[in-house]
Amino acid sequence: MLVDSPPEQRAEHAPAPPKRQAIRALGLLLSVVILVLVAVASIAVGAKELSLEQVWHGLFEDSGSYGDVVVADRLSRTVLGLLVGAALGLAGAVLQALTRNPLADPGLLGINAGASAAVVTALTFFGVTSLFGYVWFAFCGAAAVGALVWFLGGSRGATPVRLALAGTAISAALYGYLQAIMILDDAALGKMRFWTVGSLSAGDNSTIMQVLPFLLAGSVLALALARPLNAMAMGDDTAKALGANLNRTRALSMLAATVLCGAATAACGPIIFVGLMVPHVVRSFTGPDLRWILPYAAILSPVLLLGADVIGRIVARPAELQVGIVTAIIGGPVFIFLVRRRRTAQL
Repeated sequence: MLVDSPPEQRAEHAPAPPKRQAIRALGLLLSVVILVLVAVASIAVGAKELSLEQVWHGLFEDSGSYGDVVVADRLSRTVLGLLVGAALGLAGAVLQALTRNPLADPGLLGINAGASAAVVTALTFFGVTSLFGYVWFAFCGAAAVGALVWFLGGSRGATPVRLALAGTAISAALYGYLQAIMILDDAALGKMRFWTVGSLSAGDNSTIMQVLPFLLAGSVLALALARPLNAMAMGDDTAKALGANLNRTRALSMLAATVLCGAATAACGPIIFVGLMVPHVVRSFTGPDLRWILPYAAILSPVLLLGADVIGRIVARPAELQVGIVTAIIGGPVFIFLVRRRRTAQL
């Protein structure tokens, strides 16, 4: 016998009328235009001032001049920002659906902390200094924490609350470990201080090519989970009645988030709030349908990340603020606003 879902949930997940679908599609197209404009700004604007002629010359007529080199560096940095931003947005949207918590982010399940702890261990104890070396540590750390959270959360009997509690506890322990290493080892502090705040400055073609396969695989998997996660949002009983495999969906969601966060953290360090803010804001105008939330998050998250990176390059000229610092400054007040709005709505 099929288990019926509450009327409000049926209304939320019912097929959208054609007019609303058209508005969503138009909004997605507008989001792409905004992303293109921000990407152009990321190439044209920075700590070092360049004329539009130099930017154009660097993009299409590379001759090895100073301006051309700067533009080439910014282009690689922009591409990395596009990839990492999309990865963080998708991971955040998947984890918010998995935990049924609209204020969840990749850090909630400890995945970022696991990747960070593994990379710091590689830098400090194994002398690994190249991305090719510690990208695998990042994946191993993210995967180990993901598996541990899955086990502590009850594995086949895992629930959103158990997963969130297990992830929070593990994150606290791992960040304590990170702080202990940085306090006890001055050399480690020197090596880690830029990486741990999150930065796109390491963006080059080598970095992009090493993380690209993982980011693409994780993105495809995340997008493929839209329908089963939609079913799970209506409750476990209803999802089972609709034919969704709950354990497989939860395991694949953890895998997608692990791959995306592991690759992003290895390339840029831990960047917070992007995976929290964008999916939450997107949900406010797309509704709960992940078939729209995921594409919007994949497009608008790079807008936030690249926009923060441009701001960081401008405000501290001729130096620059790392993008992780800027997203934290922006994200803190936004997070407080979202929490207060959510609390007000529940009263």
